[in-house]
Amino acid sequence: MALDLPRTLTPSKVSAFTSCPLAFRYSQIDRLPEPPSPHSVKGTFVHAALEGLFWRHPEGQRSRAAAEAELQRVWAARADDAEFAELQLGADDEAAFLTEAGRLVDNYFLLEDPDSVHTIGVEIGVETVVDGMRLRGVIDRLDVADDGSLVVVDYKTGRTPSERFERGSLGGVHIYALLCESMLGRAPDEVRLLYLREPVAICAKSTPQTITGQRRRTVAVWSAITRACDTEDFRPQVGPLCDYCNFRDLCPAFAA
Repeated sequence: MALDLPRTLTPSKVSAFTSCPLAFRYSQIDRLPEPPSPHSVKGTFVHAALEGLFWRHPEGQRSRAAAEAELQRVWAARADDAEFAELQLGADDEAAFLTEAGRLVDNYFLLEDPDSVHTIGVEIGVETVVDGMRLRGVIDRLDVADDGSLVVVDYKTGRTPSERFERGSLGGVHIYALLCESMLGRAPDEVRLLYLREPVAICAKSTPQTITGQRRRTVAVWSAITRACDTEDFRPQVGPLCDYCNFRDLCPAFAA
C-alpha cells in the first residue's frame, strides 16, 4: 500500500530527502517526534531578532543596539516558546545560549550595513504550483538593489559549507528565486546566504538558466519522493550526519 505524499515541498524537505531518504520518511511521512536541538532553536531566535531589526526599525536606525534590543525582546518571550522550554536548559546553559545568539546577531553587522539596504519584505511566505507539485517556503528577506533588481537574502546560523558543498547550499535559495518568479512574475537577480557563525557571505547570480535548472532538479526530487512513496522504498544514506540523526536507533544500516 502506497504511502501518503507530503502535501508540499520546501527547500528544507528537498535537502532532507537528498541527504537521507529514510530519515526524510521518518520525519515527513511517518511524522515521528523529534526533540528540538539548541542549535535550531537558537537559529529561530536569531532569525526573529533580525526580522525585528528590519521590520520595526526604519533605515538609519538599524544599529547594533537596536539589534540587541530585538534579541532581548525575543529572549523575554522565551517562556512562551514550547521548543525552548523542551530544551530544559539550566541557568548556565541559558546564559551560554543567549551569549552565542548575541554573537551571531553581532556577526551580522560584519557582513553588511543594514542601513545601506532597501528591504521590502521579511519572513515572506511564498507558495506556488510547479508541474503539479505544491512548492512553498519563507524568504528571510527580500531587498531591492540600487538598480531596481531584487535580491533574496537567507540567514544561516550553522557552519559554512566547504567548497565541495557550496553549490548545494545555494539550492534552497535558488528555490526561493523560482518561487519569486512564479508568484511575482519577476525573478531576483541575486541570491545571498549570510552565514553568521564565521561570518561569511555566499552570493550567486540568479539567471533564467539557474532557475530552469533548479526547476528541473526540484521536479526530479519530487518524482523520486513519489516513487519512494509508491514503493515504500526509502533507503538510508550513511554518512557523517548519521551521528547526529534522531532516527539512528531505527535505521537498518545500524541494526547490528
